[in-house]
Amino acid sequence: MFELKIDQGEIYCSTQLSKKSDEVFEFFSDANNLQILTPSFLKFKILSNLPDKIKLNDKIDYRISLRYIPIKWRSKITVWEPNKRFVDEQILGPYRQWVHEHLFIDNEHGCLAIDKVKYKIWFGFIVDKLFVKKELERIFSFRANKLSELFN
Repeated sequence: MFELKIDQGEIYCSTQLSKKSDEVFEFFSDANNLQILTPSFLKFKILSNLPDKIKLNDKIDYRISLRYIPIKWRSKITVWEPNKRFVDEQILGPYRQWVHEHLFIDNEHGCLAIDKVKYKIWFGFIVDKLFVKKELERIFSFRANKLSELFN
């Protein structure tokens, strides 16, 4: 079960998982698992040497392909609260702004995993409506389905 809303530069995606936040957060603490949650059409590849576990202020370099154009992306972990939440922010990449908050909320069914993203794109609303929003829907739907597959 998941809910996805994308509107005016904001993404909200929630996925109910049957595992508790400590187990789910442990999965997210390993940057190598980013590839598992990324659809193959993005041709995601990590470029940086990764620590055993992600921590505050870590920077992760990777490459993706958007419409067959390779793009380098660098994220920085700006908030790190184990088993609760973390935030990664794009410091180099295709967006004018990309701030992605990951929340993990325990409940009687396990854990609610929530992605909240604030983003700004180059060239404004028309490009977002025609291209970006559709791609983000595909990416976050894939991500929610993969999380359900792994943790339900």
